Amino acid sequence: MPKKIRELIRELKKAGFVNRGGRGNHRNFTHSSGAKVTLSGNASDDVKRYQEREVEEVLREVDR
Repeated sequence: MPKKIRELIRELKKAGFVNRGGRGNHRNFTHSSGAKVTLSGNASDDVKRYQEREVEEVLREVDR
């Protein structure tokens, strides 16, 4: 079963990302290290594979 957008948001917030807002169903997250990621979709939508990969990459980058 695929993850939901709300799960990715929870992971980002746990890692210290802040939601800067966005237009429509887009959310822009930034981190104090300068890392940025944008998620699109409603909180209850299934995550697309490219979104999951992008969040995994940015979390690894911040963890360094």
